[in-house]
Amino acid sequence: MIRFSREYLRDRIYACWVGKNIGGTLGTPFEGRHEMADIQGFTSPPGEPLPNDDLDLQLVWLRAVEENGPWAINAKLLGEYWLSYINPNWNEYGVGKANMRDGILPPMSGEIDNDEWKNSNGAWIRSEIWASLYPGLPGAAVRKGYEDASVDHGLNEGTWAAMFTASMESAAFVIHDRDTLLDIGLSHIPKDCRVARSVNLVRDAYREGIPWRQVRPLLVQDSADLGWFQAPSNIGYVVLGLLYGENDFKKSLICAVDCTDDADCTGATLGALLGIINGMEGIPEDWRNYIGDGIVSKCMTNGHGRWPESCTELTDRVMALLPVTLYEHRKWVSLGEENDFSDLDMRRMTDSPFTKFLSELSPYSFRVSGIFADVTVEFEKEPVIQPLGELRGSITMTCHTLPEQKHYHLDFQLPEGFGVQCRKNLFTPALNSRAEQNTRTDFIIRAGEDVQALNRGVIRIDSPGRVDQILVPLVIRG
Repeated sequence: MIRFSREYLRDRIYACWVGKNIGGTLGTPFEGRHEMADIQGFTSPPGEPLPNDDLDLQLVWLRAVEENGPWAINAKLLGEYWLSYINPNWNEYGVGKANMRDGILPPMSGEIDNDEWKNSNGAWIRSEIWASLYPGLPGAAVRKGYEDASVDHGLNEGTWAAMFTASMESAAFVIHDRDTLLDIGLSHIPKDCRVARSVNLVRDAYREGIPWRQVRPLLVQDSADLGWFQAPSNIGYVVLGLLYGENDFKKSLICAVDCTDDADCTGATLGALLGIINGMEGIPEDWRNYIGDGIVSKCMTNGHGRWPESCTELTDRVMALLPVTLYEHRKWVSLGEENDFSDLDMRRMTDSPFTKFLSELSPYSFRVSGIFADVTVEFEKEPVIQPLGELRGSITMTCHTLPEQKHYHLDFQLPEGFGVQCRKNLFTPALNSRAEQNTRTDFIIRAGEDVQALNRGVIRIDSPGRVDQILVPLVIRG
């Protein structure tokens, strides 16, 4: 079991937010440049940090956890908070929100009409909240990071990047070796994804002694087909700063920011990670004083008075949630008077069956949670249908209670003229593991002659002896 002292966690969590503010402020003036920079320090006025969506969005996720509890957090709920409290509509933010307004649930909301931005940076820049709420529990941080990222990045590089940073940041509360942290991050994403390729490119170059200013062009060239402002290359700049900075806070952030591109994001994420690794004593006092403790927001609406206004307040509110977020994992992590990392189980740091599960999902899929079961709907292709055309997919039921026999009734309620070919009764026997209690069936939806721009339906699912009904929304574009 890992045991944290409250003082240790408070110091690391506070350093995470201060480091993020410093890195974001350092990098913001260089965001969007294609040529490398050669900075020596801050170019913004002293006294307060620059506003940054990297931090803003995490204040909204904090509120979601405070208002609903950690167990309720999923992509659908976070999507509602997107629509309620986050005002920007640029790039993937706007695509995800537009899809959700049409009724398209995550991860499809991050997939459809999002070819330009689904591999971009909007999600991995906001992973610290999950690491701070689940310190020393990278698997749990990854799960929440996925629910978050899938809203506007689907099952793509932007999401893999968020899972990579969330796992590293969570593990950094107990492991401070940079290579080990990178191994942990890579263990939680697909081995053949582009984010992993960029990480390994930098690691290989560092081991071979290639100067860091020669590594940046290698990353640009390797990601040329994706373009600028994309996750693989910018994650590479974070790793470059982490390795070539040799654990020196200033040197590390300057290396990352000098790579430019999405420089506020790379600086902010690296500053947060180093804050977790080394605590406040690792952040130079002159840079701390230059930025201060405040948080300057720009992205939220509807309730500004309830957002944390300082890193201190943000830390206090995260600390207040830890007894709740850690309760589910009390066999592995606890709060006490002193730190004790002697019983660290590295298998739990790198074991990632969730990644395998995601790699087998269709990008055109979504999940709806009920009281007695979860429902996963997967389409074979983008859910678009022509008059008299058809759309194929599957439904998987995952039971919540074991061991118990389950009988499910499926009732498709589709627009007039539409029909469906699908089993209406599903049955699972009482078995010994949750995985074995999945039951799946295929379906074919056929359109009539009248197809609208948006064709809305619902699958109503009930189980004998259960009061709850699961309502699964279907949105099919014409």
